[in-house]
Amino acid sequence: MLDDRAKLLLKALVERYIADGQPVGSRTLSKASGLDLSPATIRNVMSDLEELGLIVSPHTSAGRIPTARGYRLFVDTMLTVRRGQFAAHSLAPDHPQKVISNAANLLSNLSQFVGIVIAPRRSSVFRHIEFLRLSERRLLVIIVSPEGDVQNRVIFTEVDYSQGQLVEAANYLNSHYVGLAIEQVRERLQSEVESLRSEIASLMQAAVAVSTEAMAETKDEVVISGERNLLAVTDFSHDMGHLRRAFDLFEQKAQLMRLLDIAGQAEGVRIFIGGESQVVPFEELSIVSAPYEVDGQVVGTLGVIGPTRMAYDRMIQIVDITSKLVSNALSHHK
Repeated sequence: MLDDRAKLLLKALVERYIADGQPVGSRTLSKASGLDLSPATIRNVMSDLEELGLIVSPHTSAGRIPTARGYRLFVDTMLTVRRGQFAAHSLAPDHPQKVISNAANLLSNLSQFVGIVIAPRRSSVFRHIEFLRLSERRLLVIIVSPEGDVQNRVIFTEVDYSQGQLVEAANYLNSHYVGLAIEQVRERLQSEVESLRSEIASLMQAAVAVSTEAMAETKDEVVISGERNLLAVTDFSHDMGHLRRAFDLFEQKAQLMRLLDIAGQAEGVRIFIGGESQVVPFEELSIVSAPYEVDGQVVGTLGVIGPTRMAYDRMIQIVDITSKLVSNALSHHK
């Protein structure tokens, strides 16, 4: 456990390094902390912090910089966030895709880093289903989601259905199962199959199977804005390898989605600091994220990606207000 003096010095060191980007020496730390301590005492405390893995001396510099562990302690126990700085911004209710795009741009513009939003998860519920006979034993299944998204799938059947049978099957599904998730439809069909004529039952089961595939293929979309902002970040511009790894992460959208899915499982703002775990495998990057809702239900996640040396208090405010703006805009969109 750190005593109060060590905590104050660590806090001052992290804040000074975030502001200046230069290793912090004992003389600078003495001024920044406001503590009346001798340089020798400060050096001893810094040595203790280094042994704990909270700070490190880069190369041959006499100064110290925070480690991922030091940033984590700072973020979890020492960070104070002043609210209300970004309250004047807004997102107008609009088509969900436009709201998501505008939110990514807002995150990027406010942070001057990278804004990222996972679009709302697609519903597995269907609003309408229809069958069209294309040729012998070849059908087109048309599935409409509550949001109006249309999925078309071609299926091949063992029986050659007449158009009348196709209409009958579609009418049954639309009158009995609209509003249910595809998984629920499958379960109910399995229990009701005895009461349905066998050929119609098999057709509906085939439709449910292809509907499941269609829903599974509607991947969550990741919207990213402001990648070029990282070109202006000193931490990256001095080392193109760091920048290349950052852009590789943006290309690997599946990895970003897994990361933000973790964030979506918790309430409020979460911070992932690069290098502290395999969640963010790049030491140079940190992510500040939060879930957003539609009508009180979490449907996606958004955040800011920037250098580990970022102003976390500012990023928390930006992410927090943007998640509220997105939730409000999507909940009021008709």
